[in-house]
Amino acid sequence: MTAPLIKQLPISVNGARKSDVRTQFAALCWRVVDGKVQILLITSRGSGRWIVPKGWPMDGQTPGEAALTEAWEEAGVVGKVDWRPVGLFSYSKTIDDADNLPCVAMVYPVRVKSLSKDFPEALERKRRWMSRKKAAQLVEEPELAQIIRDFAPRVLR
Repeated sequence: MTAPLIKQLPISVNGARKSDVRTQFAALCWRVVDGKVQILLITSRGSGRWIVPKGWPMDGQTPGEAALTEAWEEAGVVGKVDWRPVGLFSYSKTIDDADNLPCVAMVYPVRVKSLSKDFPEALERKRRWMSRKKAAQLVEEPELAQIIRDFAPRVLR
């Protein structure tokens, strides 16, 4: 079995040195409705912009498991993670309203089985299902938008 080819845009994190860049793991939460893929986006806690769930590495968890944990905590997702990432995106994380921390996030697909109404960050975020095209338009990061546009789950191939 060969690994799938990932169409990856070049990563650029505002000229940061490699040693300054932090890694996060992100969940591309998806489902199929009437034969069409839908993507779940959530709002950030600070600015309210549309993002995917993501967070820091966790002791004792694989990157995919960490992405699934973030999907639960930030969006109430109950689902199954694919251990194969679909790409990377870069962004600057605002810390303490002053500093921006350069980050790259490895994106793992999560097929959503259900959404819980009661989850850790339920009062802090909104969540919304949308088409790949709409989701790609709403996220700010160009690499993430490309990943969303190109996402084709194996169940549909």
